[in-house]
Amino acid sequence: MVESFSTPAQSLRVALVTETFAPEVNGVAMTLGRVVSGLLQRGHEVQVVRPKQAREGSSAPREGLDEVLSKGVPIPNYPDLHFGLPFGNRLLKLWQQRRPDIVHVATEGPLGWSAVTAARKLRLPVTSSFHTNFDNYAQHYGIGLIRAPIEAYLRKLHNRTLATMVPTQTLMQQLQARGYRNLTLMSRGVAIEQFRPLARSDALRERWGAAPDDLVLLYVGRLAKEKNLGTVLTACAAVQARLPRARMVFVGDGPLRKALQEACPQAVFCGVQGGEELAAHYASGDLFLFPSVTETYGNVVPEALASGLAVLSYAHAAAANLIRDGHNGALVTFGDEPGFVNAAVALASDPQKIQALRSQAAASVSHLGWATVFDHFVLTLRTAIAGHNADLAGTEGVVQSAVVIPPSA
Repeated sequence: MVESFSTPAQSLRVALVTETFAPEVNGVAMTLGRVVSGLLQRGHEVQVVRPKQAREGSSAPREGLDEVLSKGVPIPNYPDLHFGLPFGNRLLKLWQQRRPDIVHVATEGPLGWSAVTAARKLRLPVTSSFHTNFDNYAQHYGIGLIRAPIEAYLRKLHNRTLATMVPTQTLMQQLQARGYRNLTLMSRGVAIEQFRPLARSDALRERWGAAPDDLVLLYVGRLAKEKNLGTVLTACAAVQARLPRARMVFVGDGPLRKALQEACPQAVFCGVQGGEELAAHYASGDLFLFPSVTETYGNVVPEALASGLAVLSYAHAAAANLIRDGHNGALVTFGDEPGFVNAAVALASDPQKIQALRSQAAASVSHLGWATVFDHFVLTLRTAIAGHNADLAGTEGVVQSAVVIPPSA
């Protein structure tokens, strides 16, 4: 039985170091925002160390949360986002003045490396997360020649921590084969109270130019190269050749938006949405297209399922874990673009099949509430602290065991 720390006897002071955080809009920032909220709700103190982002305004203080902002520089092809510059001396002084119980490094940029180094110098326990396949992203941005050095850097950073949390069993096995150690499975949650079929809006569909019986193809996420959006356009064109009234809706923003609008002028581009508006945009679609090949998880997949959509994805990351092909969604062999396009056309031409998938989608992820994720995250931190303390005390058998969260937890 897994012990719950929803009302911990002893609260933790957690220093979380990340290159991305709210108000940014991406899967990692969203996940970390929910984790921080969960920690605060459970009475823990959290210090978030992150770069200050472009055009960022002031935010209201939250009890128990201390934000420390570092300098940053724009990320290539993402000018609105900044990654943190080395920050080691500041972190040493900061954590000497008030030691956290544990440091958790969520991203692997220069700021994350500084945090691991500072924590080890101060003999603080440190854990990490593996959220993004940066070495795979390199291929999409024309820097594939440095993929090997990037991989070596990532492996070295994570192997300097007591535990690296990864979102799927498949990714854990892949990383183990690549020389990563001390891997821990930490599943992701979905806000089932927000993303739900009842958020569907006929008025919103009407604004998109879709009649009640028209098919709406939906994509939600960053409009960027690594999302493989060319496959979405190809699938959309093939579907519309068969069903001219089908609508393509993009929710999100990014560096490819202008090119996508030029390539697919008949599509609807809704920009970034949040809260109940995002929930309505999800639930008002019918067939969710997600051909990304770079995800470590893909938060949009469980969000689309929870919203009652028929999800078509490669058998990869979250989709491979959460979708039973033909039951609550549709899977295609990883990287098979013609197969993805053909599957989109087949589904679009079979409204009864789409309705059958949609009827099973929300229930299939109803168990993925965030509360379980929060409790397991804290348990993983406590396990790392215990192992670190045992090591410092010279105790035999350093505790570095992984806390495995079953996909069905």
